[in-house]
Amino acid sequence: MTDKGEQRIVRVPGSRRARLTAMPGTDPEPETMDKPDRPAPGSGEKGPNDDRLRQDVPPHY
Repeated sequence: MTDKGEQRIVRVPGSRRARLTAMPGTDPEPETMDKPDRPAPGSGEKGPNDDRLRQDVPPHY
C-alpha cells in the first residue's frame, strides 16, 4: 500500500471498533466549545401551562 496522504484503518486492541488515521493537514483533536449556544433547559421564560405540564404524569406510569 502506498502512502499518498490516505487514511489507514488501525485496529485498537481490546475494542470492537477500528479507527482511521488523520488526514495530513487536518487537526485530529475534537472541537470544544466554552459555552453552549442554547440556554439550559428550564432557564427561559415560563409559559402559562409549564407548571401543569411538569406535574402531569402519563397514564402508563
